[in-house]
Amino acid sequence: MNISRRSFVAASVSSAAGLILPSSAPAAAPSPALPRVKLGVCSYSYWHFRTTKVPIETVIDKAATLGLGGVDILHRQMDLPEKEPLTPAHRGYLRKLKRQAFTSGIDLICLSTHQNFVNPDAEAKPSAEARQRHIAHTQKCIEIAYQLGIPSIRLNSGRWNTIPDFDDLMKARGIEPIPAGCTEDDGFKWCIDSIEKCLPKAEECGVVLALENHWGLSGTPQGQLRIVNALPSPWLGLLMDTGNFLEDPYDKLKLIAPKTVYVQAKAYPGGGEWYTLDLDNKRIAGILADAGYRGYVALEMEGKQDADVAVPKCIANLRKAFGSVM
Repeated sequence: MNISRRSFVAASVSSAAGLILPSSAPAAAPSPALPRVKLGVCSYSYWHFRTTKVPIETVIDKAATLGLGGVDILHRQMDLPEKEPLTPAHRGYLRKLKRQAFTSGIDLICLSTHQNFVNPDAEAKPSAEARQRHIAHTQKCIEIAYQLGIPSIRLNSGRWNTIPDFDDLMKARGIEPIPAGCTEDDGFKWCIDSIEKCLPKAEECGVVLALENHWGLSGTPQGQLRIVNALPSPWLGLLMDTGNFLEDPYDKLKLIAPKTVYVQAKAYPGGGEWYTLDLDNKRIAGILADAGYRGYVALEMEGKQDADVAVPKCIANLRKAFGSVM
């Protein structure tokens, strides 16, 4: 019987392997793939509305020096007017930022915007006209994100504005009364209807709307979930701000984790601008891992300590808490 050289070698190798490893030895089970995240930094970490603006270009440079993966841009921190339509000069500024981020090896990961779909005008009656202005503003923000190659924007639900001053709102722990003649159900309807009008633009531009637990109607897990569940869309998800649930945060973070598409991780070195929480980032990392979260976690440093001192320390803490991450 003729045996080819290739068949002979294969048979010999198989016999040798049988001598070394018994055929009854169980195959090693593959290690389960653990969720991985990337770390970024919010430009807000360097500017809390109280001092001269820190340019976005500067934040990109600092993020690259720290070896981070991305930057979350606060819209109000950009070198363009918040409310005006985009001009050719504005678009040139956006192209400049996009190029700088690319050549620095930095992803632009989120555009943190402000809108109010509940009662946009403080001390005024809620109106469809006012909400439409905020819908148009949000659609413009989606366009800005598209121009920058940013895949998501931070979305606010809005609030009643019966406590117009934000400092006073924080003293009230983010809770404000509903104005006479309105109900909570009214507010949710206005918010849901407004976001629904923004979704076609989000889909057109490929930009995910990330609804944050940022006071107002979305200040509770139940409020966030009520809104996002009313609008089942791949272009709408939740933004988890780890420091915006002031009481019993971990149970609440666990409730929103399954629908979370983006995370801002708060830290308060030097004491917070409005309040201070002692957050257990390792525990939060476990909550996100259990939910299978694999996206970005961006530091949002809200402490009074100098950012050039505080941010590197906070990033080191997040790296330790989340294990082997970028």
